[in-house]
Amino acid sequence: MNNDCLFCKIIEGQIPSHKVYEDDKCYAFLDIFPVNYGHTLIVPKEHVVTLYDISDESLAHIFKVAKKLGPIVSEALDCDGITFNQNNGHYQDVKHFHLHLMPRYAHDSQMIRNNRPNDDKYHLQALAKIRNKLKKDS
Repeated sequence: MNNDCLFCKIIEGQIPSHKVYEDDKCYAFLDIFPVNYGHTLIVPKEHVVTLYDISDESLAHIFKVAKKLGPIVSEALDCDGITFNQNNGHYQDVKHFHLHLMPRYAHDSQMIRNNRPNDDKYHLQALAKIRNKLKKDS
């Protein structure tokens, strides 16, 4: 536990939350700033900051829980789908790994927007850089 971490305090019961699910490895609760009603965060009980810090075992467990909760939330809320999202690094509001499970509706206004033009040159340059890095790290 990290005494300065909001999510660690929620897991420990020091800050109230609307618990959706809990087991010995993770805790799921409603987001206080939901994209749509039922927006749930799934967090490991161990304090890890990013995707790069979490163990493979814990990450697999988080996704196993997401796979279990997704259809339950979808059916309970009669939504059209679920978006799973995980921000990493600078974009995390809370520096504790978490997976968003967001109910989606065909006509909701919540869009993940692409801010870059569909430019083949840009995409091919990015692809080349990624492939080169993969070769070097293999």
